[in-house]
Amino acid sequence: MDNLTEFAGLPVVDFPLEETTEEWRGRLRRVRGAGGDPAAAPSAASAAWRLRISGRTAMDRAEQDEAFARFLAEVGDQVTALTLGTWVDGSLHGPVELLVEHADALPNLRSVFVGDIHSHECELSWIAQPDLAPLVAAFPRLEELAVRGASSALGGELSLHVPSHDALRSLTIESGGLPGPVAREVASSGLPALEHLELWLGVEEYGGSTWPQDLAPVLAGEAFPELRYLGVRNAESVDGWIPVLAEAPVVKRVEVLDLSLGCLTDRGGRELVDRAGAFAGLRRLDLHHHYLGEDMEERVRAAFAGTGVEVDLAYRLEPDTEMDDEDPMYYTAASE
Repeated sequence: MDNLTEFAGLPVVDFPLEETTEEWRGRLRRVRGAGGDPAAAPSAASAAWRLRISGRTAMDRAEQDEAFARFLAEVGDQVTALTLGTWVDGSLHGPVELLVEHADALPNLRSVFVGDIHSHECELSWIAQPDLAPLVAAFPRLEELAVRGASSALGGELSLHVPSHDALRSLTIESGGLPGPVAREVASSGLPALEHLELWLGVEEYGGSTWPQDLAPVLAGEAFPELRYLGVRNAESVDGWIPVLAEAPVVKRVEVLDLSLGCLTDRGGRELVDRAGAFAGLRRLDLHHHYLGEDMEERVRAAFAGTGVEVDLAYRLEPDTEMDDEDPMYYTAASE
């Protein structure tokens, strides 16, 4: 997993929390300057600001508060998009608490990414996420929330049940293993404006225990009436999801069904061919990063020819067969 270079349609720029005031102001002038002329610079609203403090930095909570206060004083009221990266103790509890505590100082914030962390900084399954429902509640005008990491051995475990929020339009959880309880919390949330739901299910070995019954209200088309994009991504068990989705009322409504990044094999390919009619109302079916054989890939492509469904079958992979005495191994795109 890489650090973001773009979020919410904006370039991601680091706000230098760890630098001295002089260094920080000089860096900010360079960020804002266009051709070295600060007067020609875009406003702070033209960037998605990344906040992170290296684990190698010995900053206590008072120093973190002071650094965050500098950020709020300089650009806070202009910020529309924000990402939270690695933090002092390896947990995202601290920066999330700061955002909630100072929500009034960020009146224009519309998009937040929690866990903008490179795999060299922390493996996906070790990202310590807190309960993010208070964050959503603190920003009633928030439109987009993205999360990387779901459970952790560092004392954090994601929770995300939002009883009511009228503005949130996009929710993404990137995970190497999405626990079923988190999926049930999402499915039972009151998000009437939600258009984009993207869940990375991952593998059982890393806590992935989300099954179709956990998303029953979503699949029934009852949870989110405005849903147009449904992502069941990075799923080890994607083959088993296809017959369920073929019968799911929500598929009749969404425009994009995203089953990419997972372990789609010929078994799932046969289901897609046999049930192509159930998916014929889609605008796009994303299957990229798959393990379909060449013949099956062509059968899937042919099954949707002439239906108007755009099918993405890019990035065909071969299973790992190095161990002759073991079954072929299939890997999701985001795993360890």
